[in-house]
Order: sequence, then structure tokens, then C-alpha cells
Amino acid sequence: MKKYSLLSLVIAGMLAQGCSDFLEKEPLGRETDTNYFSDSTNTILAINAVYDAASYDEGNDGLGNYLPHNYEWMFGDVLSDDAEKGSTASDFIDIQHLKEWRALPVNGPISGVWGNQWIGIYRSNWVLQNIENAPISETLKNRIKGEAHFLRAYYYFYLVRLFGGMPLFSEPVKTTEYSTTARSSISETYAFVEADLRQAIALLPEKNGYATSDLGRATKGAARGYLARAIMYQLGTDNGNNHTWQEVFDLTTALAQSGQYGLTVNYATIFDEVSENNTESLFEIQVAESGQTWGPIKTGTTNNVIQNNRATWGWGFNNPTTDLAEEFEENDPRKAMTLYGNGYILFGVRQVVSFPDENMTGFLNRKAAIVQPAQASASGQNIRKMRYAEILLMRAEAAAELGNEAEARTALNTIRRRAKASTQPLGSILGTMTYAPTNIPATALPDVATTVTGAALKQAIMHERRVELGMEQLRFWDQVRTGTYMNSLSGDIRTRAQQHSFPGSVNPVPVLPIPLNEVQTWGLTQNPGY
Repeated sequence: MKKYSLLSLVIAGMLAQGCSDFLEKEPLGRETDTNYFSDSTNTILAINAVYDAASYDEGNDGLGNYLPHNYEWMFGDVLSDDAEKGSTASDFIDIQHLKEWRALPVNGPISGVWGNQWIGIYRSNWVLQNIENAPISETLKNRIKGEAHFLRAYYYFYLVRLFGGMPLFSEPVKTTEYSTTARSSISETYAFVEADLRQAIALLPEKNGYATSDLGRATKGAARGYLARAIMYQLGTDNGNNHTWQEVFDLTTALAQSGQYGLTVNYATIFDEVSENNTESLFEIQVAESGQTWGPIKTGTTNNVIQNNRATWGWGFNNPTTDLAEEFEENDPRKAMTLYGNGYILFGVRQVVSFPDENMTGFLNRKAAIVQPAQASASGQNIRKMRYAEILLMRAEAAAELGNEAEARTALNTIRRRAKASTQPLGSILGTMTYAPTNIPATALPDVATTVTGAALKQAIMHERRVELGMEQLRFWDQVRTGTYMNSLSGDIRTRAQQHSFPGSVNPVPVLPIPLNEVQTWGLTQNPGY
């Protein structure tokens, strides 16, 4: 929760990692806190610096500080029944400690994700504090305020799910607030997130309100989607804000009726470079391949590199489980786009997966698979964070909870029909780089019948979430909010997870330890059992 200097922010804004066209700007010089927002160019650089922190994943930050590896899949996938740590048994043991709920307050991924979110929050507050007096148009001013509110909500939402209630700051931290600000409750933190997202909905343009060069910025639709996700998570964990499924249904209905989003025709293309920021994308972290290497100065990411096959050039982490593989129905084309193993063909090349020597399950994450980039630490594949298929599935779940089962089945079958029409992944035939047909039988992936009702329908929706959104960092949160997580664990792991949980008003909320230096420096109350 360090108070980063203005110079750090300016450098970050100008050398922004994780950049699409809207982040690729040349530095204009050094400025001060009082005059930095003097024109539209600097103001845009300032908001770019807020996006910047969302793409930090590893390496030296350029200021002499090391950023430990931290990726959302370490929590959303690996903590769940969808994935194991991967790689060799001894490699990056900190991730295994997360999986087994034995992580200490000095755990690398924990300190990395904690620090990065607070950098993002500080920068969001810095923009919001200074933008009111910026001599720019009201239209641009409102848009940038909306982006800052969305991003602050994004960072706080990340924190509250992992660590519980947070200190809440609506402006840059003052010296007088050092070690004097207490943690708020989980419900209070969510209320803060929701207020930011509602502000973002009011201020941001729709997706088609941006120029092509600005695609990837936060939109009204992204804010609605994250608000629906935050409410749905509270409904199954700590619902102190008294939310209802009707709110989720209304938010997702507004998105469906906005005319801004749709399903891509071919499921197999979603995670390929050609599909970045496409019609299905609500929010994704923008990255661009370059020759730069470690640290935030690079425009690329290590996120997918670290998940690629060790036998080629990757690091072999985040291995899909056999349990996930068996969840797919026969002839479901999404299985081949979610996981692959020894002998599978990717990008025209037959893969060798060394299981169990360099792999924990026999599978690797197909959605993270890419052709080798120029720098092994800086790939150019955008990190998808929310897409329209999830919106339809949230809408289906909300409709089922409200008793509107016909609406739920319609949304569910829309997803299944798109999946059925998918091709094989790119380069699934040796020596080719094309999308070959699946040739699956017409009887594959039938519609969910009208006879599927009640608990069976809700189970069908959760099945569809798992296979449609597999390896997209959502499974752990689904297990927690549906109350199935603890039962998926056994022995000491289950005991420790329970010891490290807040009770919640619906289901228990397992949380990670707050980094030791933050507890000591700020006097924060440590989480249960640590």
C-alpha cells in the first residue's frame, strides 16, 4: 500500500505495459502533481497508467522493486477442481501452497497480487483527484472519470475476493493515514465496489462509442458485467448488502438488449489473436508483443508463456484436471479448445507432454496456447477477463432462480448451439494452420429440453458454465458461491480452508493471508488462522 511518487506514475503511464494502440504513446517530459493534467494528452497518459497496473505479472518494476509472479489463474483455476499447479513437483512451490491452503504471509504470488492492486487503486484515486480541473472537454473528462471508477472497482473486487474486507480510500493515501486506517467489512468493501461501477455505468460510453484505436478501454457494458458478477458472488457468500437475483437478471438483460455484444460465430477463434476485442469481448487486458523482456517496461505478458508446454518453450503451469476433462459431453468441440495433452496437434505441430515428470495431470491449458513469441517473457496475447457468453450464463442462472425457466433454457441453448457449430482449434491437423471442421454427429450437444426443470436445470447451468468458461479463472469463485468448494476438498486441506474462512451470511468465504509487511506497517488485522 505504498504511496507511489508522481514520477513513478508518469513513467508508468508513458512506458505502459500491456498496451494496445491507446497505450502506445511517446513520453512528453516530466511534470508535477499540480500541472500534469494540463492537456488532453497528459490526462490520457494518466488514465493509461491506471490500466497499466492490471497487466503487471512479474519482473523488476524499473524502480528497483521486484514484482513476484502473480496471475489470476493461480487463484481462479488452481484453487478449484479444474486445475493443478503443473510443471515439476518442486517448481514454484508457492502456488502449491495456495492450492493446499498452507500459504504464509510471505508467499510470492500473494505479495505480488496485493501490491499490484494497490498500485492500481492509488493511480485511480490520483486521476479522480486531479481530473476535475483539467482543461479538457466535458465529454473526455467524464469518460476518463468513468474509466478510473471502473478500474478502482476492478482492483478492489480482486482484493475483496482474495483477502476479505479492505481499507477503503477514495483519494490518494495521505501521510496522516499511514497505519491509522482500519479494514472495512466484506459488505462495506463490496458496497464501495458497487458505487464505483454504478458511476462507471453512468459515465462511460458504450463499446461502439470508442474509436478503433481505443478498443479495450472500459465501457458501460464492462461496468454492467462486473457489477452483475460482483452481486452474483455476494448472493452466494456474504450478502450483507441484501442483493437479489432480479438485479443480476436486469443487468444482464440490459447488456443483452444493448446491441453492443454477441457470440462469435466460431468458439475455436475466441482466444486467438484475430479475435482480440471482438464482438464477444466485454473486457480484456491489452498486450502487444515486443522484443522487451522482464518488468513493466514491456508491452507483452508472461501470463500465457508460463502456461505453455515445457517440452517446447513454455513453463508448463496450470494443468487442467481429469475431472474437468470428464465434464465435457461426448463430441463437445469446446474440449479441444480448453485442454490438450500428449500427441495433440497445436498450430500444426504434434505436442509432447511429459507426464508425470513435467506435468501433474497430463493436460495443458489450450486457451493459453500461443505460437512462440519473440521474447519468452513477453507474449502478445490479450488476457480475456469477461466475455458475452458469461453474461448469457449469468442471465440464465438469474432467470432460473427467479422461476423463469423458459428464459433460462433459451440462454443456455444459445450457448450450446454456438459450441456445436465450432470448428477444431487452429492448426489441429499436422502441418496446417487452418480451422478444420469437427464433423461431429448431428445428435451432439442437444438442446436442454423443456422437461429439464428445477434443480436439474440449475445443475445444467452450472455444467454449462464449467465447460464454456473452463480455464478462464472463474471456477473457484463459482465453487465458493455455490457452497460446493469445501466439499471438493479433503483431509487437512479442507480443515485449513475452513480455518482460513470468514463465515459469510450464505456460504463461508476462504481468504488468503495479507502480506506480512503490510500487516506490520499498516497495523492491519490478519485474516483467520494466519
